[in-house]
Amino acid sequence: MTREQLERRQVWLYLAAIAIGLGVGALAPGLAPGFEAALWPALMCLLYATFVQVPLWHLRAAFADRRFVAAVLLGNFLVLPLAVWALLGVLPENPAVRLGVLLVLLVPCTDWFITFSQLGGGDVPRALAVTPANLLLQLLLLPFYLWLMLDGAPAVVLTPAEAWPALLVVLLPLLCAALSERWIEARRERAVLRARLAGWPVPLLAWVVFLIAAAQARQAREALALLPVLVPVFVAFLLLAALLAKVLARGFGLPVAQGRTLAFSFGTRNSFVVLPFALGLPAGWEMAALVVVVQSLVELLGMMAYLWWLPRWRFADPCEGDAS
Repeated sequence: MTREQLERRQVWLYLAAIAIGLGVGALAPGLAPGFEAALWPALMCLLYATFVQVPLWHLRAAFADRRFVAAVLLGNFLVLPLAVWALLGVLPENPAVRLGVLLVLLVPCTDWFITFSQLGGGDVPRALAVTPANLLLQLLLLPFYLWLMLDGAPAVVLTPAEAWPALLVVLLPLLCAALSERWIEARRERAVLRARLAGWPVPLLAWVVFLIAAAQARQAREALALLPVLVPVFVAFLLLAALLAKVLARGFGLPVAQGRTLAFSFGTRNSFVVLPFALGLPAGWEMAALVVVVQSLVELLGMMAYLWWLPRWRFADPCEGDAS
């Protein structure tokens, strides 16, 4: 199966992986510790395969188009965090659920948003260029957002001893990806390695969600009761993201393709970058990781809707040259 075929079928692949994982976890609960142990190296492989697609050494290029970059950063790091903060008001008084929602909705995507931008007629070169800035800013700002919106509670829950392993799961693949990028760019023929790795995130993410489902089968059954609350919140976020993209594209006078790219950037979140932090939480906070997984599935279905909806709603004609 080609990379394009995998990406078009990824939603069903993840749903199948979750269903199989829940079945295995229910039938063999004693295997849960083994699944949890396998999850961390699987996450590191997934993050490496994802980060190696990001032009990490080309941060300067991200700021070449100042209007587009300003719109991306304003939406992702000011307006959307404020919207997420407001959405907390409709969530249940469950600290793990609230933390999971904040973890996943506060960080813009750095991987499949590029794929969906390409499929949806967006501006892929600008999507690639702005990705390093999105990644670095979210890693720097996420602790501040959590401290502000949860009154410092995450500092009590995720102590330094628990945070460091999760942080290393993110930072080691990031460092390896940066070194790999230098090595690949030294010789043109090495680019084939990056091309081969580009097909790995989908099957690796399927393996990761299988392991989570198998390891957290009992907690997953408890999470089913939260779906009527979580799914509308995540759908509302997708609608707000599309509306914000429309407003900012018009306000900054961006072409149609860039307006679509804004929508995909705002609508997609970096679920498996924050997943290690959710999984690193102490006992009793397992629901946070399940919230992250639920959001990623709602988001993928939402991106399928975006591909159909955006060209019919204010981003209709790529020949118009603007988003108005």
